[in-house]
Amino acid sequence: MRAMTYHGAHDVRVETVPDPKLEAADDIILRVTATAICGSDLHLYRGKIPTVEHGDIFGHEFMGIVEETGPAVTAVQRGDRVVIPFVIACGDCFFCQQELYAACETTNEGPGAALNKKMIPPPAALFGYSRMYGGIPGGQAELVRVPKANTGPFKVPGTLSDEKVLFLSDILPTAWQAVINAGVKQGSSLAIYGAGPVGLLTAACARMLGAELIFMVDHHQYRLDYAQRTYGVIPINFDEDDDPADTITSQTPGHRGVDAVVDAVGLEAKGSTTETVMATLKLEGSSGKALRQCIAAVRRGGVVSVPGVYAGFIHGFMFGDAFDKGLTFKMGQTHVQRFLPELLGYIETGKLQPEAIITHRLSLEQAAEGYKIFNKKQEECRKVILTPGGSDVPLAQLDETTPFAPAT
Repeated sequence: MRAMTYHGAHDVRVETVPDPKLEAADDIILRVTATAICGSDLHLYRGKIPTVEHGDIFGHEFMGIVEETGPAVTAVQRGDRVVIPFVIACGDCFFCQQELYAACETTNEGPGAALNKKMIPPPAALFGYSRMYGGIPGGQAELVRVPKANTGPFKVPGTLSDEKVLFLSDILPTAWQAVINAGVKQGSSLAIYGAGPVGLLTAACARMLGAELIFMVDHHQYRLDYAQRTYGVIPINFDEDDDPADTITSQTPGHRGVDAVVDAVGLEAKGSTTETVMATLKLEGSSGKALRQCIAAVRRGGVVSVPGVYAGFIHGFMFGDAFDKGLTFKMGQTHVQRFLPELLGYIETGKLQPEAIITHRLSLEQAAEGYKIFNKKQEECRKVILTPGGSDVPLAQLDETTPFAPAT
């Protein structure tokens, strides 16, 4: 089969590799019909994640048709069209029984990313995301082995295109969990740091839930312009504004700050020169710039919701300020399976249109070019999807979206 493989930082190639085979009784083999490049794939692409080896196949946002099933698979059958959650969960352990699928205790043979973990088992395995998370080959390929197929694959109706349902695999549930954790409701005020795919879909989910005031902070003006046009956010470009939190609080009643903040940036936030040097020297794992801003922008008693990926030590984490303001922090990998039926319903009724953020539709053979465009934010790239089985897909296709209209 053809698959996108890693060969060092900024070096990915589409190569012919052996087809996957069933390894356990509850495995399936999936023929991929659509896959995507996720913002967190860029951490791998840039060489920021350890335990990634040459030849590894990336990709944790994918869907397709069930090609083969193991003898213990009862939830799906050959020919079913399914979306695959990026979290691999057993469905039976202590955490899965509480629908905390990302904490599954049984699927990850790797160590996880925690530094001070004691005897606690690692979290769930993830597709295509290093040996820390199981070393399971990902979905940027023609075929994928999907473990724990009685818990993961989610059947989707043939009436909906791949593009409409593909993001059920990761970024839509991630955005949804972020706003649920943030307690967004009718009339809420919210600040979102990061206008990447997760940040944009967070704005979409927040609007659907009735958020009244949404600030969005990023340093790519074209993404801010899109978010303002599509979701009615108040854009703040931090290349032009040294202190977005001050700008945000100055526009809230009583200068008290917003009800909640979502950090959709994560470990590669654009921080200070000191933080850049410290991260390079491995003295810290992540920049603390976005988190410091989140703590400053939220009101007392508010919530900081963190879907952005972090690792290791954080420079300048202002815990004293968080204590003084009585903040609640909610964070972690997404419990994807828990949210899929509800989110599919919102897509079917048109309340959510996650496909609107797609700008680039490429063939799998063009994956290396897709990574380059997405990484460098060329051609006003917001989201890249890849389709196996051909190279005649237009390199870029920019969609017009319906402008946001405030309720009257």
